[in-house]
Amino acid sequence: MKKVLFLFGELNDDDLDWIIARGQLEKISPNTILIEQDQPIDKLYILLKGQVEVLRTDQDSTQVIAKGGSGEVFGEMSFIDNLLPSATVKATENSVVLSIPCLQLADRLNQDIGFSSRFYRAITLFLSSRLRHTLKNLAYNPKEEEKEDIEPQNLPPAFLDVLPFAEARFDWLLRRVNNHI
Repeated sequence: MKKVLFLFGELNDDDLDWIIARGQLEKISPNTILIEQDQPIDKLYILLKGQVEVLRTDQDSTQVIAKGGSGEVFGEMSFIDNLLPSATVKATENSVVLSIPCLQLADRLNQDIGFSSRFYRAITLFLSSRLRHTLKNLAYNPKEEEKEDIEPQNLPPAFLDVLPFAEARFDWLLRRVNNHI
């Protein structure tokens, strides 16, 4: 499931308007690195169009650990814990992202308790679902066909109630962006 749906399911219209107003649309060419492992980040990214790979480098080898498409959010872990990114995110095709400056996001979270509560709840729901998926698939077999990241039956019932609304909001954002690029 797309990370952005967790955000759009929890945030209200004013929150989304703020994100769009503060965010910057960026056209990204193939092989552009959005986030580099072990390097500080200053933006949170929402992938609106295109594809990316998530790469992990250990010693002398680099491995693709995930792929993402429209609706993925990148940089949230480093934003939350203030640690350096644990992986590199690289565009694999022409892509469009909405980048949100971390300093402005942090200021908004500190000034608006409602926004802060909704934002952190969305991130918590996503990370909890991702952890459950990871634990379920610890015996990963790369020869098996990859399944959807997070299956709806593993989501909290309250989130399932807002999922159609979140999808509609993301579709609205994509339509709005298409008129500007």
